[in-house]
Amino acid sequence: MPQHDDRVPGPPDRKTRVALLFGGRSSEHTISCATAGSVLEHIDRERYEVVPIGITRDGRLVLQADDPAPLALERMPEVTGGDAVRLPDSSTSRMLTATDASGRVRELGEIDIVFPILHGRFGEDGTVQGQLDLIDMPYVGNGVLASAVAMDKHFAKAVLEHVGIRVAPWMTVSRADWAADRDAVRARLGDFPMPVFVKPARAGSSVGVSRVASVLDFDAAMDLALAEDTRALVEAGVTGREIEVGVLGGHGGARARASLPGEIVLDEGTFYDFDAKYRGLPTARTECPADLDEATIEALQTTAIHAFEAIDGSGLARVDFFVSPEHGIVLNEVNTMPGFTSISMFPVVWQASGIGYGELISELIDLGLQAAR
Repeated sequence: MPQHDDRVPGPPDRKTRVALLFGGRSSEHTISCATAGSVLEHIDRERYEVVPIGITRDGRLVLQADDPAPLALERMPEVTGGDAVRLPDSSTSRMLTATDASGRVRELGEIDIVFPILHGRFGEDGTVQGQLDLIDMPYVGNGVLASAVAMDKHFAKAVLEHVGIRVAPWMTVSRADWAADRDAVRARLGDFPMPVFVKPARAGSSVGVSRVASVLDFDAAMDLALAEDTRALVEAGVTGREIEVGVLGGHGGARARASLPGEIVLDEGTFYDFDAKYRGLPTARTECPADLDEATIEALQTTAIHAFEAIDGSGLARVDFFVSPEHGIVLNEVNTMPGFTSISMFPVVWQASGIGYGELISELIDLGLQAAR
């Protein structure tokens, strides 16, 4: 794939300063930290100066060391403390400040862009994006609308189905509905052949997701999903190959671009859960590029871009599909801030498409600096 040369320059007398935002209040805190570690390790230090800012599990912004080692996934990293960081509070300044334990305030310098490596609620769902929009701060990735829609699986499916993209049949169950009448929900389950997948409406990284092969396991799956969110989705299982496609925004008004597809190859009777995704357990392996005919590749890429545009995407997304002999191409999810760990699919598919990891980070920062919010 041809490389993009029309890069957005930083200020003429210094490197572009990037505030890397990670951690957060969601159940994906650890994955966010590990992703930030990968970015710190691979970002182009000749172009960028990084200010790492962690968000603790209770929502405090704290200054972190510019060091990827403590953020390695095997360490199960977590943001716990550090000098308190204050983001700019108006559109007239981009100055960061930090306050230490004694109350001493110091300036950290102005930043040019925020890179929010946040997964799940309170970060990937449009909340942080809205805060940054309020102060006219450039940032990497999707805006408020795309982030919020894609984060909520119920509304994402409704939007995608509306524009003619095939999704798996589903029903949405609220925590209140489940508490009020479990029998009524179980009766609705009869419309779905087993197995089904039960997942929180607003969570990622397969947190809270269960594959249910028997009605005897349904209640436990619902309780697990509803512990993560106020609504759960029950989705019909789709038999087929699990294929993922990366999407990058276009430059200067050009259309978005889609990567070559990658495939998740699973052991029979398993699914791509948290351990397979992030701990490299041998129930799954990835193949990239996926062994597909040209017509299927083109259809997947076209559908991925269509989905990205349908949610008003910006910057990046990973679009997950099933390719089924019975149903054809079925879109599973759109992820607006996919993981960047060493075994994550998003950088892998772009590597296969001609954009290396470090180049990919630079590309995303360039797109963020260009974005019209």
